[in-house]
Amino acid sequence: MKAIQVSTGGGAEVLKLANIDSPKPGYHELLIEVKAAGINRSDVMVREKPDTYGGSKGETIVPGLEVAGIVKEVGDKITSYKVGDEVCALLTQGGYAEEVVVNEKLTMPVPGGLSFTEAASLPEVVFTVWFNVFQQAKIEKGEKLLIHGGTSGIGIMGLQMAKAMGMPTYSTAGTDEKVRFLTDLGVDNAINYKKEDFSEIFKNENIDVILDMVGGDYTRKNLDILAKNGRLCYINGMKGLKPEINLWTIMSKNLILTGSLLKPQSIEVKAKIAREVVQKIWPLLEDKSIEPVIHKTFPLAEAADAHRLMESSDHIGKIVLVMEKN
Repeated sequence: MKAIQVSTGGGAEVLKLANIDSPKPGYHELLIEVKAAGINRSDVMVREKPDTYGGSKGETIVPGLEVAGIVKEVGDKITSYKVGDEVCALLTQGGYAEEVVVNEKLTMPVPGGLSFTEAASLPEVVFTVWFNVFQQAKIEKGEKLLIHGGTSGIGIMGLQMAKAMGMPTYSTAGTDEKVRFLTDLGVDNAINYKKEDFSEIFKNENIDVILDMVGGDYTRKNLDILAKNGRLCYINGMKGLKPEINLWTIMSKNLILTGSLLKPQSIEVKAKIAREVVQKIWPLLEDKSIEPVIHKTFPLAEAADAHRLMESSDHIGKIVLVMEKN
């Protein structure tokens, strides 16, 4: 089968198309014939520093955290799926390939009415939002949610999820075009952070939960605009991982600051997320209350160009690889 491999860290050019052996499913695994695979910012980190983020030192890896496709083979202990089922799945790596094996617990049916391309855009972003905003921050209906980077895959999906479940939504983006997109998406208040200071614009909004991937000097500003008992959730620190904060702000407002990485979570943690999103979010996708936004697709062989687009931050929504043989 064809797959994209990384054997040494570097720029997008280190993503190489190769022919490798097809994997074999274990007792509790499915073999999926991949139709589409989502691209995520963490894939860029794996490509740049595979020894740190991708696996054992010197190991050749196949990136990719989410796929959609058709069940081709099932392990001996599988009871929930059969050959021919249309599924999407969360992986720790391996998605940039024509076939993958996935634990049954991390596999979900493709939501009704969605294409494989749309389904492949879901697992990583939906899991990340649900884990941080709904499980850890325990956001409730009526509470206000701010997501920075609102036109990212995580931003678009998270804002739609919150809006559909009764939470007022706020966001930041880097161009007027992106702000218009967010407004059209139904976000209650979106601003261009290059023209306006979000900490000034939102200072009287009493934001309850913030999902942030920026870090750096955003941290203090985030804490300043949170309401009493607010929660600040970190999933990245693109502007810096060592911010300065005022502990008095946290203590005086009884704030909670959390952070997480999805990939290293146990199968049990991810399986709980999978069960809950199929129950709570899949129906919203099927009735079109939430809709995947795909910016562009690339054939598998053009994974390097897909990464270059991801790094440019010019996209709105998800970037997805599609298999040429499909």
